[in-house]
Amino acid sequence: MTFLPDDLSSLWQAIAGGILAYCGIILAVRIAGLRSFAKMASHDFAVTVAVGSLLASAATSDNTPLAVPLAAIAVLFVLQMAMTGLVSRSDRVAELVTNKPLLLMDGRAVLHDNLRHAKVSEDELRAKLREANVTDHNQVLAVVFETTGDISVLHGSADAQLDPDLLKGVARTAT
Repeated sequence: MTFLPDDLSSLWQAIAGGILAYCGIILAVRIAGLRSFAKMASHDFAVTVAVGSLLASAATSDNTPLAVPLAAIAVLFVLQMAMTGLVSRSDRVAELVTNKPLLLMDGRAVLHDNLRHAKVSEDELRAKLREANVTDHNQVLAVVFETTGDISVLHGSADAQLDPDLLKGVARTAT
């Protein structure tokens, strides 16, 4: 195993490719907007993963012109913007391509069927409660498994009331 290639031109090509790909990504993100790397929905996450893969291949490939992965990245951003537009305009499209957030705890009550459906263990749930600085189950107002895979813990004092609007669109039972 060697550290440097026999032909240093491939090293310089990788450096130049990395710089150009980076500049291309910056330009594409400026055009497509901040949502380009958001993980608000599954299609956002898919674009983020695919862009990372394409960027890596652009920087390291000897035989693929840099324009090819950059064009693919541009297409992904256009598709993401189109999908985001469709989702915001059509409830039917949103229902087809977007997961619904799922309630994991309603107050101090753990919803075990929902935990199983979300494939979240009780240990993971407790870890999220600790991460949110919950010191007593009476502080928990709700725990939501978000569409991004994140777990949101809504908590407050024992007498705090949860605004129902915060749980609008959150599934109370797994389907």
